Formats: sequence, C-alpha cells, structure tokens
Amino acid sequence: MIYRLMADGVVSVHILFVLFVLFGGLLLTRWPGLVWVHVPSAIWGAAIEFGGWICPLTHLENHLRRLSHQEGYTTSFVEHYLLPVIYPDLWFPTGFPAWGFTLIGCGVILLNGVIYRRLWRRRRALSPRGGA
Repeated sequence: MIYRLMADGVVSVHILFVLFVLFGGLLLTRWPGLVWVHVPSAIWGAAIEFGGWICPLTHLENHLRRLSHQEGYTTSFVEHYLLPVIYPDLWFPTGFPAWGFTLIGCGVILLNGVIYRRLWRRRRALSPRGGA
C-alpha cells in the first residue's frame, strides 16, 4: 500500500514539474530568482521530448508500482498520462507519431520564449532609465 501511495505521489510531483516547465516563467514576476531553476527545467523538458527519452521520475514511478504489485508502463509519462487526454485515439489510431514529440518540445521552447520576452520587455519598461 505504501509503495502505491509513493508512486501516486511521484505522479503528482511529475505533473507539477510538467506544469512548471510550461508555465513556470510566469512565476518570475513574483520571484525573479526562480529563473535559475526554471530555465534548466524548461531545457530539460524540451530535451526529453526532442530526444525521445523517458524521465527518471517515470522510472521511479514504475519501480514503485512494481513494488506494490501493480503494472508499470513502458512509454513516457507524457504518452501514458497526458496524450490520451489531449489526443484521443481517434486522432492517431496507430499511435502518437514521433514528430509529435518534436512539436511538443518546440511548443515548450516557443511558449517559454514568449513568456520570457514579455517579462524582458516589462522589466525594461519599468527600469529607472526608461528602457534605455
């Protein structure tokens, strides 16, 4: 029972990490020092998608599931939990294509680029020198 709860906890942390990778830049308006955590996290999130790798948190979750006599899964966290919600089987009946993960990685970079650009412009506009 404890291993199952721990595996569920890993899933929760993993979801929070994915949300942080995607939208963590928005927290920089309140906590600018968080940039030193967010940028490497966003790079990691994009790299996982580009490389087709499986995150270590997925391996940890599967290990804990096996210890609790549950089945793990062989796909990535995104494939197992997120894609069935975002892209139902009727869109991709033969499975999510590999190029889709490249698009997800590009989306991570693009979304964070937009957020960081807006933050940069806002910071320059608020600077005492008037953006000069």
